[in-house]
Amino acid sequence: MRGRPHRSRAVLAALTTAVLGAVGCDASGGGSPAPGGSSASPTPAWDRAPRSVAAVGDSITTGFDACSVLSDCPEASWATGSDPEVDSLAVRLLGADGTAGRSWNHAVSGARMADLPAQMTKAAAERPELVTVMAGANDACRETTDAMTPVDAFRSSFEEAMAALRKDAPKAQVYVASVPDLKRLWSEGRANPLGKQVWKLGICPSMLADPDALDAAANTRRDAVRERVEAYNGVLEEVCAKDRRCRFDGGAVFDYRFGTAELSPWDWFHPSVKGQARLAEIAYRAVTAEEAP
Repeated sequence: MRGRPHRSRAVLAALTTAVLGAVGCDASGGGSPAPGGSSASPTPAWDRAPRSVAAVGDSITTGFDACSVLSDCPEASWATGSDPEVDSLAVRLLGADGTAGRSWNHAVSGARMADLPAQMTKAAAERPELVTVMAGANDACRETTDAMTPVDAFRSSFEEAMAALRKDAPKAQVYVASVPDLKRLWSEGRANPLGKQVWKLGICPSMLADPDALDAAANTRRDAVRERVEAYNGVLEEVCAKDRRCRFDGGAVFDYRFGTAELSPWDWFHPSVKGQARLAEIAYRAVTAEEAP
């Protein structure tokens, strides 16, 4: 009988330890972890004044047709350009004299989302504090609607691109611009006879072929392109949301109603210098905002 209290205390101690372990506490009164049994990492604060910028993407980011016909014009790029009329994102963040050696443009005209992982690898090697992404228009701008990049393949490539960045630049912030509303660009540009002649050279045929056709087949084709762009934007938003250092523009570029003055005077489809300036403004607002769009 004398030994029983000792055994009781031992059993009680073991039971207490088991219960505390089951509810996720520790004996010193520590807090419980997040549901699922693991502690949630705090979301890092967004740096609203990054000190270096790398850009990846397609012809919009290379400034294609902004300065001359069927040519890149990187100085007019919304992301890293030096043209004072554009006042690019890099210039707004770093100052006109601060972009040298602290901004890089790895975008390539004609690039699709499948090309982004290789671009991201190059961008990551620069160890930038911010990477801008604008890609997806060329995935919709194909010879036919059947040739458009499938949504699942688009998602896989974007996830691969983000993984490539995180491999070598785990702390880099990412600004992701939505794909523009290609149907809106067709609607504006079709009013210009010269632009429609340039479109015949093969610019975005899935949307721009037979620009004056308004029959059911043509409308169905253009609607299919627009719906695919909307699906791409959904992917960009969803994948970005899974990365703690990524901001999607909330659809701002897609929603922006480009006017004729903001379209290239050579193809009436790509952004002009003024259009590039609007893209820079949208990006700057998103990057410097206290809250994500």
